[in-house]
Amino acid sequence: MRWFVGSVVGKHQPRPWIVSDELWSLIEPLLPEPGPKWVAGRPRVPDRQALCGILFVLHTGIQWEYLPQELGFGSGMTCWRRLAAWNEAGVWDQLHLMVLRKLRSAKNLDWSRGSSSVMAS
Repeated sequence: MRWFVGSVVGKHQPRPWIVSDELWSLIEPLLPEPGPKWVAGRPRVPDRQALCGILFVLHTGIQWEYLPQELGFGSGMTCWRRLAAWNEAGVWDQLHLMVLRKLRSAKNLDWSRGSSSVMAS
């Protein structure tokens, strides 16, 4: 669980919106396939870059429309749409359950800090 403990809890990371290869290998299979492209135009922003853009906005608190294009994450609207699509597809719930299972199997869950009203499957 090195990816979880090191990149999320405690250890300072200079750019916490950058997704590690290990974490991406867990998230990527959960993402829905993109739908057909109806109009010609710019190529689709890769999902990993869009996820980094989402994490950047959530980490910094900036408005979606002010996501800097120079970072290479796509536009704020692109990232917002991807977040909404992934939310609708249940990606975050699936990821949450996966992380709980991995933590449980590694015996890394601290139940003394949990709520008795929440049950992990």
